[in-house]
Amino acid sequence: MYLRTANVAQLHEFDEIIDVRTPAEFAEDHIPGAINCPVLEDEERITVGTLYMQASPFEARKVGAALTSKNIARHLQERFHDRPKSWKPLIYCWRGGQRSGAMNIIFTQVGWASHQLEGGYKAYRRDTLNKLGEIPRTLTFRVICGPTGCGKSQLLRLLAQQGHQVLDLEALAGHRGSVLGKLPDQAQPSQKWFDSLLLQALQSFDPARPVYVEAESNKIGLIKLPDALCDKMHASDCLLLEVPLAERVRFLLEDYDFYLRDPERLITQLDVLKNIHGKAQLIQWAEMARAGEFSALVEALLIQHYDPAYYRSMDRNYTRLAQAERISFLPTDQQGKYAASSISSGRHDGGITQPTVLRSN
Repeated sequence: MYLRTANVAQLHEFDEIIDVRTPAEFAEDHIPGAINCPVLEDEERITVGTLYMQASPFEARKVGAALTSKNIARHLQERFHDRPKSWKPLIYCWRGGQRSGAMNIIFTQVGWASHQLEGGYKAYRRDTLNKLGEIPRTLTFRVICGPTGCGKSQLLRLLAQQGHQVLDLEALAGHRGSVLGKLPDQAQPSQKWFDSLLLQALQSFDPARPVYVEAESNKIGLIKLPDALCDKMHASDCLLLEVPLAERVRFLLEDYDFYLRDPERLITQLDVLKNIHGKAQLIQWAEMARAGEFSALVEALLIQHYDPAYYRSMDRNYTRLAQAERISFLPTDQQGKYAASSISSGRHDGGITQPTVLRSN
């Protein structure tokens, strides 16, 4: 019986991509768009692995074959019973071995043009890392800079609404990129799943048009950005937003209102700054939070911590910051939409070579 295989360059050729790894493996990362139909559940894989190590490979294969057959039968009945004869699925497991091979054999015998991914998930992961090292170099980035609270993410959203290419790294990472950037009741994706989402975004861009992105450090929360992306961003043209301090404070109080409702959460997060600012300073900030003096606290944090740290990092990493065009921007005002429109008024296909500089009243 002839069994078909395919490589990662052929992913787009299939009607459906089926990940037969365990739910835990799938949750950590998977090919975007794939569905999870495990031939071994998490506990079953542990059972088979334990038998393999403590009894013998033969005993493990017997148990594994029975469990795999049961699970494939269930998937056939519950997930794939209505697929037509012309259906063309791609199946993968960890290394392109027995798990995906078992389902591929059965699907082929049914009569479907089933294929097995050569090298499995490991081949996909290797390809992902290779492309994350290559694609950023082919793109032209316009880096939106500005200290905390100036509305960089809001400007990105406005640009996206106007049809510009936007890479929102903080949205992909599920984090706002600062000491207080952890979102309530939302975990960050795994590093591998972030990489998959990032690659999907990068592959969607037209290299002939600029991509707008917010200036970031090499880490967003627990997520590390690819070196190639950081290097390209650091060498790219910059746009520097200028927002009055009072407006930044007002905006942050609105955007981080969940801290206002739970001051103890805020105090706990600020504790990571103890080695930088000392215990006495943190006690003072905690007292301000508990007293509800949030405007004064936010202003103090911006002046004493965020702004100095931000500009040190920017001056060190973004080589074209000194040549950045400066734009006045009010993130919560109608002027924001006007600013977003003016940014793309440069001469070179949506670039920001000579944007309109807005004046705040």
